[in-house]
Amino acid sequence: MQASEERFRAAVRAVEGVLWTNSAEGRMTGVQPGWAALTGQTFEQYQGFGWSAAVHPEDVDATVGAWNEAVRERRTFIFEHRVRRHDGVYRLFSVRAVPVSDGDGAVREWVGVHTDITEERAAKAQLAESQARLKAVFDAVPVGIVIGECPDGHIVDGNAQVEHIFRHPIVHSKSVESYDAWVGFHPDGRRVRGEEYPMARVIRDGDERPEIEVLYLRGDGTEAWVRIIGSPIRDQDGKLTGAVVAVLDIDREKRAEAELRELNATLERRVEAAIAERDRIWRLSTELMLVARFDAEIVAVNPAWTTILGWTEGELIGKAFIDLVHPDDVGSTLSEAGRLSEGVTTLRFENRYRHKDGSYRWLSWTAVPDANFIHAIARDVSAERDAEQALRRTEEQLRQSQKMEVVGQLTGGVAHDFNNLLTVVTGHLEMAQRRLESGSGDQRLLRNVRSAMEGAQRAATLTHRLLAFSRQSPLRPELVDLNKVVGAMSELVRRTLGENIAIETVLAGGLWRTEADPNQVESAILNLCVNARDAMPEGGKLTIETANTHLDEAYPAVARGDARAGQYVMIAVCDTGMGMPPDVRDRVFEPFFTTKPVGKGTGLGLSQVYGFLRQSGGHVAIYSEVGEGTTVKLYFPRLRGAGEERAVGDLSASADMQEGYGETILVVEDEDMVREFTVSALEEAGYAVISAADGPSGLALLDAHPEVDLLFTDVVLAGPLNGRKVADEALKRRPGLKVLFTTGYTRNAIVHHGRLDEGVDLITKPFTATSLAEKVRRILEA
Repeated sequence: MQASEERFRAAVRAVEGVLWTNSAEGRMTGVQPGWAALTGQTFEQYQGFGWSAAVHPEDVDATVGAWNEAVRERRTFIFEHRVRRHDGVYRLFSVRAVPVSDGDGAVREWVGVHTDITEERAAKAQLAESQARLKAVFDAVPVGIVIGECPDGHIVDGNAQVEHIFRHPIVHSKSVESYDAWVGFHPDGRRVRGEEYPMARVIRDGDERPEIEVLYLRGDGTEAWVRIIGSPIRDQDGKLTGAVVAVLDIDREKRAEAELRELNATLERRVEAAIAERDRIWRLSTELMLVARFDAEIVAVNPAWTTILGWTEGELIGKAFIDLVHPDDVGSTLSEAGRLSEGVTTLRFENRYRHKDGSYRWLSWTAVPDANFIHAIARDVSAERDAEQALRRTEEQLRQSQKMEVVGQLTGGVAHDFNNLLTVVTGHLEMAQRRLESGSGDQRLLRNVRSAMEGAQRAATLTHRLLAFSRQSPLRPELVDLNKVVGAMSELVRRTLGENIAIETVLAGGLWRTEADPNQVESAILNLCVNARDAMPEGGKLTIETANTHLDEAYPAVARGDARAGQYVMIAVCDTGMGMPPDVRDRVFEPFFTTKPVGKGTGLGLSQVYGFLRQSGGHVAIYSEVGEGTTVKLYFPRLRGAGEERAVGDLSASADMQEGYGETILVVEDEDMVREFTVSALEEAGYAVISAADGPSGLALLDAHPEVDLLFTDVVLAGPLNGRKVADEALKRRPGLKVLFTTGYTRNAIVHHGRLDEGVDLITKPFTATSLAEKVRRILEA
């Protein structure tokens, strides 16, 4: 027994791994020094199934399940799982445990061993990966590879490429003798014997690197040149174990050699043809070609110099090309020539060359230097430069148009707020003026009030011009004959311009009709005439002309989207004045821009004309050169549909106030001061007035007061409802209710395309108590 135990302990010491024992029931009992050393678990921790805590969490369930099954069936337990060592690192272990039986066959205990196989498994994986890589390379290389074994040359492997080259299988050829079945020929036409192939020469003769070129008869009956190179395979002791052969498809190469021989035979003829072609290009090219020395002396030019610049070859050879360069471009041209002398290639260098007739052409050069000369070619880009300049002008005009649009929106908003203030100022001034005039008031105070009223009226005119520019002043378009408008204004224009300016009108026969606000047309013409007068302080000539015209897609304003293509009626106002430089001409339609002295102009005249034409669906164009005078052309679209009437504010305080008869008026106005003045003015005129500061409040008052006869509402209101929506809702609740709108800024609520919507009554801000009373009375009695 003692000898048996000694043998067991010796066996344990010989085992590579961690030895452990379990009870017959599969539980770990007793002291397990090997397990404790491996896992760092204490006696208390590994007892029973505590050992499973050291198994990787992902492997625990499978390990315990397989162990319980082996214990239950009393069979050998073989398993692999990961175990956490005492240092916290998981290692892969192979587990093997066997049951130990007593004399009567009952299981007394289990003896097992954990063997660390981490490195072994990694080595196997690396070996498999290495073999896979070698196999991938073996299959992927574009060279046929064949491997044979000693001693008889049995071919054991070959890649797909070798079979692609030979067009028949060669793997498993049993010996060198079987190579005779391969049909190949030496360059001199002799049949290649099997023993001459590199595989045989390495294995039979021990050649280190035999090589042969063969015209091989392939399996599909075609012939192809191949190069076959052999190399020995030796073991660690240097003993020859086999050979590897590389097969290269050199058929293209060999055929290319033949073609090269043919090419060499004809090369001289081709060179001669190329020289002849170069000469033809030199003669026939439409681009300038130049050979010159680095000091600018011209050595050779092609005939295109005569075609493009008018100079003959004889006039240019020996001359300096710099003498033809535009004076402004000489510096940059000399600098570019200096770069060429340093070996730098020139690409797309542009300068101007003088034509024989004295004009200049833009040229774009590409040049390369050699040791002695500059070789250059140039393209005439004058037309392209002109097109680029035209494009830049168009882009600048587009930016100007967009700026005018933004400025228009800004001025419209300013005019709106200003009109609200003017309504309060002019209204109260008029009421004060009327009271002073009706009594024996202070005359000085009355004069002051009248002066203030005058100033307010001028301010109202200013806001009207701002709204006209921003295209937010409602128009009163009518069917008009522009010849009659111009004719009717002749006397007024004469009086305005004075005797030192001659006036001529050129009226077209058969002039088309147009639809426009005649008052605005007259205002625009008079505005242009006044500007013309100021441009001719020493006298001159003014021409007013009418004509039918057509703007097509090529017209610049149409091309950039500022006007529509179509038929127009045109009024041109031309003067012989001092004209304008381009920087002034490009800004004349901007509001508040003026070249007149302080106090001599507001800068709103032409901007008002611009806004009116745009709002009327037309276009305005200006042509002017310094010293050549100015022409402004107004384009009105040929007749469209019928125009709508518009209501216009009136600041006159001279008429007697129209009194009411106690009718009830609902005033909806969000500006407190305007609302208070409106209520006061209407009450003074004899009306009962109720008021609201927003739309919802106004509708509530309408429901509460069935006696309301007229709704007077601002178009632009704060809150969820604008004046138009308030009016629409009011008419739903009270059909037949009279409605009067007011605004200083129409937007699109009641005005569309510059025209009042059908059936809309409007009094524009600023208004006076008298004009308001007159408007209300007229609507109530309509």
